[in-house]
Amino acid sequence: MPPKNNPAKLNPLQLRTLTLLQAIARIPGAASQMPSGDVAITQFPHAHGDHFHLGDATVSGSDATGLENQAVWNALTRKGMVKAEWPHQIALTPEGLNYDTGLADQILQRSGH
Repeated sequence: MPPKNNPAKLNPLQLRTLTLLQAIARIPGAASQMPSGDVAITQFPHAHGDHFHLGDATVSGSDATGLENQAVWNALTRKGMVKAEWPHQIALTPEGLNYDTGLADQILQRSGH
């Protein structure tokens, strides 16, 4: 379900993808700060069956379909959340890094997996 305040009017897949990109950006060694203020994603997670790990969180593979979806990258670029060159690189803009998707607690499962 989209957050109550979704000024960029991101659809559910775009919101889930942005949530995951934000989480990846916060993992040491998975992203790098650029002089422009953007945060480049340098390492994507690898799936283990139907899930993958982002730091101390586990994410269902079904929540991550947008990470490898050109249309999602293009939409997030148009809306100013990322700067991307499909499929080679993607970086979160400061706006994308700070956008409240309202989904982190729902899709980032924190447990003793």
